[in-house]
Amino acid sequence: MRILIGVVAATLLMSTAAFAGQTEGLIKKIDKDALTMTLDDGKTYKLNAETDLDALKPGMDIVIAYDVTNGENVVTDMQLPDSDSAD
Repeated sequence: MRILIGVVAATLLMSTAAFAGQTEGLIKKIDKDALTMTLDDGKTYKLNAETDLDALKPGMDIVIAYDVTNGENVVTDMQLPDSDSAD
């Protein structure tokens, strides 16, 4: 029985991971009303209400992690590459 529970738990974890992703690109558009961000590849990502939208600008390079929830790409984490890294 323990093995069956372990297999079921592992299967659930694998299926959850299949809906997560990471990408990077340039911000093409920010829609403050819809709380969405569109990257230069044309894909749109939903931002949470706590996101500092004023810190995001079109043309910025960004790395995001996201989950697919109800058919939407929902941002779970984001990072703006450090522009000082070339020093």
